[in-house]
This record gives sequence, C-alpha cells and structure tokens, in this order.
Amino acid sequence: MNARLKRGLLLLLGWAFVFLGIVGLFLPVLQGVLFLFIGLVILSAEYAWARRLIVKLRERFPKISRTADEATEKATGWLRRLSGPQTKD
Repeated sequence: MNARLKRGLLLLLGWAFVFLGIVGLFLPVLQGVLFLFIGLVILSAEYAWARRLIVKLRERFPKISRTADEATEKATGWLRRLSGPQTKD
C-alpha cells in the first residue's frame, strides 16, 4: 500500500476513534475512555503530543496500561497472521 495513503488512513482512523471517545463521554452507550485511548494510541505514531499524553495516562492508570499492552500484543499477532509470511527480495 502506498505509504501516504496508509498514513492518511491511520490518521483518519485515529481521529475517528478520538471523536467517538468524546461522543462516548456524553452517551451511556459508548465507552468514551476506551475509544479515546485507542485513538490516542493510533495518533501517537504521528504526533508527539499524543505520545506524551499516553505516557501520562499510563502513569496515572497502570491497570489500563497493562491491559493496553496485552491488547497490543494480541493485535500484533493478528496482524502478522493476516499479512502472511514476510519475504525479503
């Protein structure tokens, strides 16, 4: 996939999660904090402010930090399985 397109899609996805998180803070149906955290994790690949905020959140909420680390490991495994074997040309 084109690197620019991939970057754009990731930024769009990250901001969509942040938006859902903000809406979820006011609606009882959505888990606002969870969506905000997911959005910030995605955006932290591109923005330094998001990385700093993630560090502060991890210090403030260590249990959520451990859960996020476990989820990251699972997601990485899924992505490796979905992408198939990597070959060097």
